[in-house]
Amino acid sequence: MAWALVFLVVGLLLLWRGADFLVSGAVGLAERMGISHLVMGLTVVAMGTSAPEVAAAVAAAVAGKGDIALGNVYGSNVANLALIGGVTALIHPLRVQASTLRREIPAMLAAAMLLWPVLRDLTVSRLDGILLLVIFAVLVAHTVRTARTKGAERQIEELHSAIEPAPTAGRDILYVLLGFVTLAIGARATVSGAVTLGSRIGLSDAVIGSTIVAIGTSLPELVTSVVAAVKGHHDISVGNLVGSNIFNTIFVTGVAGLVHPFAVGARFAGGADYWIMIGVSLAFVAAALAGGRTIRRPGGVVLLILYGVYLVYLLRSTGIS
Repeated sequence: MAWALVFLVVGLLLLWRGADFLVSGAVGLAERMGISHLVMGLTVVAMGTSAPEVAAAVAAAVAGKGDIALGNVYGSNVANLALIGGVTALIHPLRVQASTLRREIPAMLAAAMLLWPVLRDLTVSRLDGILLLVIFAVLVAHTVRTARTKGAERQIEELHSAIEPAPTAGRDILYVLLGFVTLAIGARATVSGAVTLGSRIGLSDAVIGSTIVAIGTSLPELVTSVVAAVKGHHDISVGNLVGSNIFNTIFVTGVAGLVHPFAVGARFAGGADYWIMIGVSLAFVAAALAGGRTIRRPGGVVLLILYGVYLVYLLRSTGIS
C-alpha cells in the first residue's frame, strides 16, 4: 500500500515534469524550424499539455486496462471543464469569444459524439485508432486554415512567451527526448500505483481511470489555465480547456487504440459516463451563455458542484459511500 502511494506520487510528478520538458524542447525546435506560432500552439503546445493523458492511456491499454485508458479520457474531459474551469472562474471570470462558441466548442461536442459509433462494439481497434487519428489530422489542418486571425495569433504568442525557449538546438532535442522518456516512466508508475491503491480500497478500473489518473494527468491544464486567468489571458484559459478536450477525445483514444487495441465497459459506450461527459460539456457552454459569454464566479461554483456530483456517482458506482 505504501509503495503504491509512492509510485502514484512519483509517477504524477514525472508526468508533470515530462510534459514540461516536452513542451519546452518542442517549442524551441519549432521556433528554429520556422514553424508559425499559431501552428506551434495548436499542435506542439496542445500536445504538451495533453501528453500525460496520452502516456497514461497508452500504458493502461498495453496493460490490458481499457477502462482505465478510456476512463482517463472521460475523467480528464470532465475535470477540464467542471473542476479546472470552475476553479479558474472562481479566481477570475472567464470570457469566451463568440468565435469559440461558434467553432471550437461545437468541434469539441462533435468529437465527443464521434466516440459513440466508434465504441458501439465495446472495443477500440487499430482501425478505430487510425480513423480517429485521420479525423484529428483533418480537424487540426482545418483549424489552422480557419484560425489565422490576428487575435488567434496573439493568443499563441502570449502562451509561447510564457515558455522559456532552450538556448541551443541540442538542448531542445535533449528536452524532447527527456520529456518522452520521463512521460513513459511516469505513466507506468502512475498506472501501477493507481491500480494497486484503487484496488486495495475497492475501486473499479473505470473509477480509478476517471478519478485518480484523470485528475493527475490534468495537472498541466490546471496550472496553465490558472496562471493564464491570473494574468488575464482568458482566451488562453478557455482555448486550453476546449482544445485539450478535443485532443483527449480523438488523439489520446486513437493513439491508445493504435498502439494496443483494448476493450471498454458499456458505461463508456453510450452509457452513463458517456452522457455525463456530454452533459458537463453542455453545462460549460450554458455557464458561458448565462454570463453573457463570460463564465462568472456563480457559474464556476455550479461547475464545481457538478464535479462533486460526478465524483459521488463514480464512488457509488463502485459501491463506496
